[in-house]
Amino acid sequence: MKNYDPIEILIVEDNPADSELMIRSLKKQGLLNELCLVEDGQAALDFIFCEGEYAHKNKNKIPKVVFLDLKLPKISGLEVLAAIKSHPDKKKIPVVVVTSSKEDPDIKAAYELGANSYVVKPVNFDDFVASIQEIGLFWLVLNQPPV
Repeated sequence: MKNYDPIEILIVEDNPADSELMIRSLKKQGLLNELCLVEDGQAALDFIFCEGEYAHKNKNKIPKVVFLDLKLPKISGLEVLAAIKSHPDKKKIPVVVVTSSKEDPDIKAAYELGANSYVVKPVNFDDFVASIQEIGLFWLVLNQPPV
């Protein structure tokens, strides 16, 4: 088996039950080496841009994928997405919107801002777990990111 660099995932989720389920699903699939969980949009931007409490973070180490909720305190998920995708050094970071919103305007806005994927959180527990595992497998193992 190959040795991989530690996988870094940023989960931006303000619902503790959903974030715990995402983490457990990724661990169960063996996809979780490194993870940062933040609960609001401002913390997400601080992490991505190495500001605030993340000012000490290695600026060259970016997440392999961001799982981003849309309905967040402080700064919305769409604003976080826009900031990431408009920055020349960060725009290649895959951002997967994982949200409960099935609203067409949210879906359209997310893709217009550069979302790499848009996933509506399944209500059923087993479906939620399976979805997160499949998303994680694709973005962390199968997908070939740009260099």
